[in-house]
This record gives sequence, structure tokens and C-alpha cells, in this order.
Amino acid sequence: MGSNSSRIGDLPKNEYLKKLSGTESVSENDPFWNQLLSFSFPTPTSSTELKLLEEATISVCRSLVENNPRTGNLGALIKVFLSRTKELKVSAECQNHIFIWQTHNALFIICCLLKVFICEMSEEELQLHFTYEEKSPGSYSSDSEDLLEELLCCLMQLITDTPLLDITYEISVEAVSTMVVFLSCQLFHKEVLRQSISHKYLMQGRCLPYTSKLVKTLLYNFIRQEKPPPPGSHVFPQQSDGGGLLYGLASGVATGLWTVFTLGGVGNKAAAAPELSSPLANQSLLLLLVLANLTDAADAPNPYRQAIMSFKNTQDTSPFPSSIPHAFQINFNSLYMALCEQQTSDQATLLLYTLLHQNSNIRTYVLARTDMENLVLPILEILYHVEERNSHHVYMALIILLILTEDDGFNRSIHEVILKNITWYSERVLTEISLGSLLILVVIRTIQYNMTRTRDKYLHTNCLAALANMSAQFRSLHQYAAQRIISLFSLLSKKHNKVLEQATQSLRGSLSSSDVPLPDYAQDLNVIEEVIRMMLEIINSCLTNSLHHNPNLVYALLYKRDLFEQFRTHPSFQDIMQNIDLVITFFSSRLLQAGAELSVERVLEIIKQGVVALPKDRLKKFPELKFKYVEEEQPEEFFIPYVWSLVYNSAVGLYWNPQDIQLFTMDSD
Repeated sequence: MGSNSSRIGDLPKNEYLKKLSGTESVSENDPFWNQLLSFSFPTPTSSTELKLLEEATISVCRSLVENNPRTGNLGALIKVFLSRTKELKVSAECQNHIFIWQTHNALFIICCLLKVFICEMSEEELQLHFTYEEKSPGSYSSDSEDLLEELLCCLMQLITDTPLLDITYEISVEAVSTMVVFLSCQLFHKEVLRQSISHKYLMQGRCLPYTSKLVKTLLYNFIRQEKPPPPGSHVFPQQSDGGGLLYGLASGVATGLWTVFTLGGVGNKAAAAPELSSPLANQSLLLLLVLANLTDAADAPNPYRQAIMSFKNTQDTSPFPSSIPHAFQINFNSLYMALCEQQTSDQATLLLYTLLHQNSNIRTYVLARTDMENLVLPILEILYHVEERNSHHVYMALIILLILTEDDGFNRSIHEVILKNITWYSERVLTEISLGSLLILVVIRTIQYNMTRTRDKYLHTNCLAALANMSAQFRSLHQYAAQRIISLFSLLSKKHNKVLEQATQSLRGSLSSSDVPLPDYAQDLNVIEEVIRMMLEIINSCLTNSLHHNPNLVYALLYKRDLFEQFRTHPSFQDIMQNIDLVITFFSSRLLQAGAELSVERVLEIIKQGVVALPKDRLKKFPELKFKYVEEEQPEEFFIPYVWSLVYNSAVGLYWNPQDIQLFTMDSD
């Protein structure tokens, strides 16, 4: 570090870093700080280089950990940074590149140090390091201002109040990253943290008034997707005489410290391509998700979750109830468009889930949109490419569909949206299909994939629940969608027969050998029969409520009528089979009367005519199929590890040693 450019490999020997971490105290007014903060070095551009940076600076950080109780140099560095941030807004307005660059460098060093401190010590020990001053060894000031709280407040102010310009872009990214690092103690605990010093600071005291402003700023950062300034756009202008030292210092900014890093990690799922990414938007979204999933304090709910649950549209002029804390307004149209465009990433899908599930204003707005296909199609594409996605991303996409299908208006409107040429659907050329039929196709494909690969009952249940919610509103089903519904039933029927045969053979074998434990075929059979009944209920719901709208489904039923024979007398399905059997018998009779060698078109014509003649009072009424998504008990046990796995994989410019991580298993899931 210092006024000359450095290579990463030289950092452990850097005289300024050695002085910072050494045994000599440095006053916050010492000119040393200007020298320390005037550095540049080639920016790491990969996780490998980030790892090298970590390894190169770890000895410096550990040296500071050892000496800071006597020198208080960490506190002095933080005070230097805090004093500079008071002039940051004015510096941005005055285009003071050098001042902003050095302030950024101070925060960059603080962030690097904090990451190591948090990894290597408890929060209580970390808090002590913020109190050490230049005194006798190990002493600290008990009546001094709380430097840790002041730093957190300062970061929140920096994020919310600093105008986003080319020259402030990277310090804004670094401020968000440093807040993520502050909360990263969760990574080094196997259990979900329910009490934490950093949580306490963020949920009460001086930080609390910034809650709604911070959440709003992070959301707008996500919405705007601001790209980093082009290299050289914020470089201090070169003077005619060559610029001297100032230009030499400022030229380091051209390489920037905001370069987008793509990290590996849990699942080794690559982040978005660097050239398409917005580091500020990415970091802001990760911080927002971390804050939203903090556990409630013993005496107060999570204020960031409260803010996310209650914000309203800027066009909503109704007053906020006095009982709603941390309320604010945001442009829902801009947020909706950003959510539609960004669904390729786990974190954007998780944000969409969070907003739909927790904020009724957002849910109402989304369901009222007339361009719902812009949101639904990216979600369907996630499910369609299930093989390439991690299981959590698939779950989130599926639950979003389940939440949407709870609304009858949504279930009706998706059949009115006609799509042309769905290029990513490769099983069959779909030149024209309704959004509703496409949704059915993708959900059925997900069920079939799950049956042959993951065999996850939770995924099965949610897929079937979404189909069940839509079934009464099925309209003008595409012939391929109707075929796939019956094909899924055929697959389940074959699986049922296979398990039944295995159970019978196993029972016979047990009579001759009592020592061999029997496989639990009864449980397998029970699960399959539950799924079969659900499929029969979905078909029945469509026939009962919208038979006249779905001649293609009746055609598919008649074509595969033999499939249903074995279930007519089965005690588990007799009741639900009554209507299906009635429809099959009624239309089979009309086709028989029409003669043999009928074309597809003629069969469909007979079905459409027969629908009018079918006595509706003969169809037995069943309770409406309606399923609501209910979050699991203690959802934080799922969401907190998930969010931190996203941070680990996707955070810009942050690297953690996989061997240090304890919250989740580092595997190839």
C-alpha cells in the first residue's frame, strides 16, 4: 500500500501495512494515513486472485489482531475513515476524486481487516477491538463512544445519502460489502444465530431510524442496475506537465476496485456474466436479503422485515396506519420490471418470493398486471431447466407459482394470454399456446423429472397443489397440455402397478423366508395412491367446472380411456371416478353412434356438440380444490443458510476460505 502501485504478492512486505499492524501506535492525526491510503494495485478479477489477496494479507491482519490491544490502530483507522465520510457528500459535489479515492481505500482496508477479525474471533472479542486505544497494554476506554455502532451508522448513511456518481460508485459498493461482512459471523456458526451483537446494533439504537431509508435505497439499487463507470471516466485529469504525484495516485482508480468477481462455492453455480452484471445492484440485493432474514430480537421484531412487508406504491396516496413502523413508498412499476428482467439469478427469485409472500401491496399489484407473462415466463424457464438449477432456486420458483395460483383472477387470465414460438421449450414446437397451457406443461414436466430423478415429496406436493388451484379455471387447453395431463396419469398408473406387483412378490417371498426384512412397499404404495387421487381430483375439477371449455382434455381422456378401468372399483378412487367414468361413457356412446373411421376434427366436433347435451346435474359436486402456501415452522432454518450460500457464491469482491465456513456443507449439490 502507499503512494506507489503494488502487486498482491508484495503486500505482506509493504512498509505501510507493517506499520499499521505493528507494535507502534499511530495517531489518527498522523500524516501516515494519507500515505497508507494512497495506494493502487492490479485489481483481482477472479476468485483465484481474491484468494491470493486473502492469503497475502492474512499475516498483516493477524499481526494487527495481536498488536491492536496495545496500539489501538484499528480504532484510529476507523476514526480516520469516519472523519472523512463527513465531507464525502461535499467532495462528490466538488468532484474531489482524490479525497473520495482515499476514503474508499480506507473502507477497503477496514473491510479486509473485519473479514479476518470476524472469522478468527467471537463477536465479544471483536467488540473489544473497537474499544482499544493508545494506552497501556490491553487497556480500553469504557466511556468512549461506541465505535462499532458509529461505523455501522456511518455505513448506512453512506449508502443512503451519498449521490451515486461515477466517482462514488465504488465506495458505495464497498459500503454495502462492508455491511455484509459485518453480518458474516453467521457463516462461522453451524446453528442459526438468534442473538448477535451486530444484529442488536442494527435493530435498535442509532441505526434504527435508517431502516426504511436503507431498505428503500437497496431496492432502488436493485431496480436501477447501475453498471460500473467505464475505466478512466473518473480519473483525475492529467496535467500538461505530466501531472506529477497526484495524477500517479489517481490513475490507480482507473483499474478500479469494483471489478465484478464471479465466485465459486456451494454448488459451484456461476454468477451472472461480468459484462452483464451490476456490482452495486448485486451487493445491494444480497444485503437486503440478509437483513430481511435476520432473526427477530427477543423484545422486538426484525425492523427490516417490517419495512419489506409494509412499503407501498408511490401512486398510493392513502395514509400509512400509525401502527406500521418503517413504512415508505417505492415505484412498483419499476420494481416489477426489474423483477421480470432479473429472474435468472437465485437472489432475484428469492426477492420475488419474499415480496409476494410478505407484502400484500406487492402481491395485489402483481396480480392486477395485464402483462403477467413477463413475470411468469422467466419463472417457468427456471423450472424447465431444472437440471441446471440448484434445488433451492427450483423450490422458490415453484412456490411463487403456488402463491400466484391461489388467486382465481390469475388462473383465468393466464388462459387469455396467447404466446408465440416459445423457443426454450424443446420437447415440441409450440407455435401458439396460452400461458396457462404452457404453465401446465412445465409443471407436469417438473413432476416427471422429480419422479425419475430427485423423488422429492415436497416438490411433488407443491406442483400438484399449483395444478389443483388452476384446475377449475382450465380454459381451452392446448391439445399437447391435455395429452401431458393424461400421460402423467399413465406414468403414475404404471408406477402404481409396478409397486403393487413388487409388494405381492415380496409378501410371497416372506412366507418362505421369515429372516429377510421386507421393504416398506406399503408406504410407497400409499404415496403413489395419494398422487394418483390428486391427479384424478384435478381432472375431475376441470370436467365439473369447465367441461365445455376443454374439448381437448375430453379427447385425451377418450383416447386413453382404458387407463381408468382399474381405478373404477378401487376403494380409494371410487367416489372421484364417478364423474370421469360418466364423461367417458357418455362421449364414447356418442362416438359409437357416429360410426367408425372418424377424423380428429370430427371427434372434436362431436365432443363440442355433446357437451351441450350432457346433463350437468349428473356430475357429482366435490369441494373446491384450493391450496395455500404455508411457510414451514422456523423458516429461518432454511432461508438463512440459503441466503448466505448466495452471498458466498455471488458477492462482489468478497472471498471466504471454504474451510472456515460452518453454516452449510461445501459440496457439489
